Formats: sequence, structure tokens, C-alpha cells
Amino acid sequence: MFNNKIMVTGGAGFIGSAVVRHIIEETDFSVVNVDKLTYAANLSSLNSVSSSARYAFVQADICDAAAMAAVLSRHQPGAIMHLAAESHVDRSIDGPATFIDTNIVGTYTLLEAARSYLDQLAPEARASFRLHHISTDEVFGSLGASGLFTEQSRYDPRSPYSASKAASDHLVRAWGETYGLPVVLSNCSNNYGPFHFPEKLIPLMIIKGLAGEPLPVYGAGDNVRDWLHVEDHARALVTIVSRGAIAESYNVGGNNEVSNIDVVKRICALLDDLAPHAGGRLHESQIT
Repeated sequence: MFNNKIMVTGGAGFIGSAVVRHIIEETDFSVVNVDKLTYAANLSSLNSVSSSARYAFVQADICDAAAMAAVLSRHQPGAIMHLAAESHVDRSIDGPATFIDTNIVGTYTLLEAARSYLDQLAPEARASFRLHHISTDEVFGSLGASGLFTEQSRYDPRSPYSASKAASDHLVRAWGETYGLPVVLSNCSNNYGPFHFPEKLIPLMIIKGLAGEPLPVYGAGDNVRDWLHVEDHARALVTIVSRGAIAESYNVGGNNEVSNIDVVKRICALLDDLAPHAGGRLHESQIT
């Protein structure tokens, strides 16, 4: 088992903050949260744990090699959980360069910093160290009407976002094979839950539904995704970094495959019950 401190990159993001909260509230580990604080970061999502003596925050960019080396040298983590990433498909189509920089160059920079850090550790600390790279099942492409992705699914990225995450997965595996960096990987399905950034499907539909605005669904809405609660994912990730086998890859899903249009219709039905429109108009009539 690695030492008691975990460095979490992207710990002010949606999934990262759930991981940090889980670690502080449910384990004995300490956390150093490294986050650039881009548009999707939200430090208020960590208010419940930010005063803990086991929590530290460093504002830094994973693309900054000197900053990564300094954080590792100062905080001496026994493990790294790498969640920092650009993660919105539409944004990746409009501006792919940021995704290349953060997801590919940033991952490379962190891998090199970890490799140098590992060389400086005492043998016992070196033997227990690990780097856990957290990725997405979008690297496998799209699900059909039935079936599941597995750890053996073929990579088939279809957007600049998923391509950049696929590239980062391959870099992590290569650094494990080539340099002996002790890595473990995981790929998750769509997350939802507290502190979700409001441009994502579920919070966006709730916000627009409550406001009486049109609910935009791409195409026929027949794209099928598996949905996973972010707090379930956080528990799985801490299990993987603690107990996962080096060089293994783990898929984390909710076994809950639903088409986008059905997700939106379920939200509409809930809003009809919890926040009905005056005059009885159904929220489903807002779908466009």
C-alpha cells in the first residue's frame, strides 16, 4: 500500500471534487488537490472538506512541468489520481487545441514529472507508488441499442475529445511498458450527480425545463449511454487506486444504458411531478 497522501489532478472538477470529498470523508488518506481552475472548476464543491487538516489545494496547470515537479517534491504523494481533463464533446469540436494541450500534452507532462519523482524515492516508497489515470468510455465509440463496453473493447474515438482521451490512455500504457512507471487505468461511463457542470445533458435539461425553455436534443436522441452516479464512481476510483493491479485497466459503469431522448423524457416526467407548469402543460412539450 502506498503512503497516506494522494495527489488528485482536477480535484475541483465534477468527478474530481467527488473523489476528494470521498477521500476526506470516508478514508484516512490525505489529499493534495491540484487544479488549474478553468471554467468548469468549482471550489465551492469542496466546502465540506476544505477546512480538513488532511486537505491541501495547489492552483497549477498540469502542462507546467516545473509546477508539477514542485508539487510532487513538496507534498511527496504516494499515489497520483489523474482526472484533470477537458471533457465536453461540443467544446472539443469548436476548439480542439485546448483538448490536445490539456489531455495529451498535460498527461505527457505529468507522466514525465511522475517518472522523475519516482527515481528520487526510497526503494520502499518507490515500490508502493502508483499513478491512476482516469479516462472515459467514449474512447470506445458509441454503444448500440444493446450491449456493454468491456476492458477488451476496441478503441474507436469519434470526436476531438474522445480522440484526445484515447491518446492519453495510450501514453499512460506506453510509459508503463517503456519506463516501468506503475500505472493503472480506468474508463467510466457518463456521470451525473451533485455539482454537475450545467452545460451537461442532465443539469441542462433540468435548468431549461424549470425555466420553461426549449429542451434541445441532438438528432433523434437515440444515442445510448450508460449512466453512473458520481459518488459511486468516486468510491470505485479509490478502490482502484488502492487495490487495482499495476498495468491493468478497469471499466466503471452503472449498468444503466439509456438513450438520450429517454433520459430527457424521464426528467420531464419528474419535473411534471415536482414543478408542474401552470395550466398543466407537460414539460415534454418543450423538447425540440
